[in-house]
Amino acid sequence: MTAHPSPDHHPATRPSGPQTYSGEPFGARLRHAMDERGPLCVGIDPHASLLAEWGLNDDVAGLERFSRTVVEAVADRVAVLKPQAAFFERFGSRGVAVLEKSVEEARAAGALVVMDAKRGDIGSTMAAYAEAFLHKDSPLFSDALTVSPYLGYGSLAPAVALARESGAGLFVLALTSNPEGGEVQHAVRADGRTVGATVLAHLAAENAGEEPLGSFGAVVGATLGDLSSYDLDINGPLLAPGIGAQGATPADLPRVFAGVVRNVVPNVSRGVLRHGPDVLTLRDAAQRFADEIRAAVAAA
Repeated sequence: MTAHPSPDHHPATRPSGPQTYSGEPFGARLRHAMDERGPLCVGIDPHASLLAEWGLNDDVAGLERFSRTVVEAVADRVAVLKPQAAFFERFGSRGVAVLEKSVEEARAAGALVVMDAKRGDIGSTMAAYAEAFLHKDSPLFSDALTVSPYLGYGSLAPAVALARESGAGLFVLALTSNPEGGEVQHAVRADGRTVGATVLAHLAAENAGEEPLGSFGAVVGATLGDLSSYDLDINGPLLAPGIGAQGATPADLPRVFAGVVRNVVPNVSRGVLRHGPDVLTLRDAAQRFADEIRAAVAAA
């Protein structure tokens, strides 16, 4: 991979030392990282239009340059990096090799890596997906994985079991920011509870008694407005997409996540990435979002 200069633009806010605390479960490591670095999660989404905006070709070399630059810019200062696996997989084995290296380098710099792969299946297939991203010996081993529960929450059992064994975590799609999600997630079951509420209840059970934070989180969109009818207090993290390009702002977080905002991991992708390819400009953009999020959480 091509090396880029990385002068320390924010020495006063740059944390010391890695945040991947050996031997601790994901929830505890995430709590430490959020407390020290702030809760910001930066996505790594190298889709074709962003590569073009950066002046890069839509090929493996462009993918490698893009991903390496994002990792270099922010992995030593944000709590979480979230690569979107699909944008690497579209280049085949060479793209997956870039993803492996990006995960390795991000974790080495102290960021926790949430692999955004949204895997979901049953039985041995779900187990294989889990092994790809949650087994400690896998080259794609990540601190957490996004998964879909819409073949039934019980279908996630292999991923839950391996995450516990590996000290990793899951982020389960519960109340997503895409408009189409509501037709499934807000559907009412025979017991009167919505599907989304049922997913949240399962996660609360997984995290019962865990301190300082459970390892099984929910994906809950920051764009959804009033969620007071849902119990978001699952004793686990809430990955919140929608900040920036999708229209939500850090100031929205206390209203959407009333009572649990300290457990929210706000995700910003394009809002930061569009400021590339300059490393310092990317850092500045991430720092601005991080500062705004800290202020919003502190004021809640």
